[in-house]
Amino acid sequence: MTELLTVILLGIVEGITEFLPVSSTGHLILATRLLGYDAGRWEVFNVVIQLGAILAIVVLYWRTFWAVGMGLLKREPKSWLFLRNLVVAFIPAAVIGLALHKYIEALLGNAEVVAIALIVGGFAILAVERFAPRSDISGVADIPLKTVIGIGFLQCLAMVPGVSRSGATILGALALGVERRTAAEFSFFLAIPTMLGASALELLKNRDAIASGGVGLGAIAIGAAVSFIVALLVVKWFVGIVTKHGFVPFAWYRVAAGSAALVWLLSK
Repeated sequence: MTELLTVILLGIVEGITEFLPVSSTGHLILATRLLGYDAGRWEVFNVVIQLGAILAIVVLYWRTFWAVGMGLLKREPKSWLFLRNLVVAFIPAAVIGLALHKYIEALLGNAEVVAIALIVGGFAILAVERFAPRSDISGVADIPLKTVIGIGFLQCLAMVPGVSRSGATILGALALGVERRTAAEFSFFLAIPTMLGASALELLKNRDAIASGGVGLGAIAIGAAVSFIVALLVVKWFVGIVTKHGFVPFAWYRVAAGSAALVWLLSK
């Protein structure tokens, strides 16, 4: 398989899975293992192409960001609460991510961990769907501070590949009383500072490797562009699905995919 085809394939996987509660990083790790790629060589690529998917959120929700920006200039309380909630929820991942960065990197090549996390996460989604309290919080600015802090710490669970950042934040929000659409959108918005930080850190740490034999910036740019286009299509579909049908279909997908991956990995 040519490198260009590999770049496009991984970009498609990223675009489809970044905002679904199925773990984009986990799927990229499994794809790398399944197709026989050098996991170390593609590690930075897998993280940084997430910027393309993040840009899709900026494009899809530009009116929201514009309204918040204008509201901040006008000192509107709702806009400041929106910003406060994003900043507060981002802080735990930033602090813990930096503190445990070496341990997190060690897990990024472990496909078996991904498979187990997919299965466990699938059953966790089923439990949350069944036992979560009635959701009565709608609107990102209306999420109480203590709930925001809880979501921020739950996002840190996604440092284990296969858990899913969107899954941890969306299901955590549901469990803490946030209604479905708001939980999904808050997860989308929170992805922006989280993934910008992760991508910047990877590029900074691996700039020499990229320049001397790793996956180059051109390939990263193509992968990010592909993930951007695919994510544009997936996000609207996803919001419609969870609003009408909830997260159960994604839970069973996780269990099936994780089980199949684990059987395949153990049989090798």
